[in-house]
Amino acid sequence: MREKTFVYLKPNTIQRQLVGEVLRRFERRGLKIVAMKMLWLSRKQAEELYKEHRGKDFYEPLIKFVTSSPIIAMVLEGDHAVKLVRHTIGSTDPMEASGGTIRGDFAISVRKNIVHASDSLESAKREIALFFDESEIFDYQLPLEEHF
Repeated sequence: MREKTFVYLKPNTIQRQLVGEVLRRFERRGLKIVAMKMLWLSRKQAEELYKEHRGKDFYEPLIKFVTSSPIIAMVLEGDHAVKLVRHTIGSTDPMEASGGTIRGDFAISVRKNIVHASDSLESAKREIALFFDESEIFDYQLPLEEHF
């Protein structure tokens, strides 16, 4: 089932110059980038994105971190995209993430874990709408898709 999911590369991904490596891993899994932009998250955007964590002890440090430097937001499309992205990035806690996953290979802490990704189709729809207008999401075919 073709799905779209939301992903953003956290500030430490950009600061550590891991953007190309992370994007390559998504593309190698057959995911297609259908929208992407670099931006500096406002506090309001970060609070809306992480509203389910409001009141938890890690909330304020997380908001401070994700608003400290630019991020790269994107929409990825593919078969079972939500599940595939979650599998590709690995566990939220890098100590529990398998080697070969993005977080297992590059994350240094739960907060600085390289990437945020939607955890469900419902979350993906909500998070995509927070960052992208419909006109910013492109529908196109890759040469390899033309054969299927």
